[in-house]
Amino acid sequence: MRLVRRAAAAWLLCGALAAAQAQGLSAEPGALAPNLLTVPGEAMLIDPPTPPAPAPGGGDASSLDFPADEVGLASWYGAQFHRRRTASGELFDMRALTAAHPTLPFGSRVCVRSQMTGRSVVVRINDRGPHVRNRVIDLSRGAAEALGMIGLGLKPVELFALEGDEKDCPAAP
Repeated sequence: MRLVRRAAAAWLLCGALAAAQAQGLSAEPGALAPNLLTVPGEAMLIDPPTPPAPAPGGGDASSLDFPADEVGLASWYGAQFHRRRTASGELFDMRALTAAHPTLPFGSRVCVRSQMTGRSVVVRINDRGPHVRNRVIDLSRGAAEALGMIGLGLKPVELFALEGDEKDCPAAP
């Protein structure tokens, strides 16, 4: 049974990475930035940002882009954990825009952007996980729906730490 699960997980991972590479995207699972964020805040849904206008004087608009703090695969969890206690002590609400991360402080706000669609969502960290080696974040069902990943299970994403009063995701490249 364990071998079947591992084979299925490997198949899903290969499919997600192949889809990302087919669109010219890359996922680097080891790109963790230390001490990402310590500011608590509300979670909110962010629509895909509009591409930045060309810089005046012929400058390169990509210089305004921010590199991701972490890149890798996201998964999601929902009904099986609904109304159970999270590691932070609060009750898990599968419809809320929350997430589990292995190291970020509880209450941290993170922008999660799909590398496949460019859709983004801001989530609040309230749990620990994912407990699988090749994933960077576990999203609530509400956050997964916002990214359009319910049918996929796994999706390549970029994580951006939000600091202070930041409420929006950085501009997409």
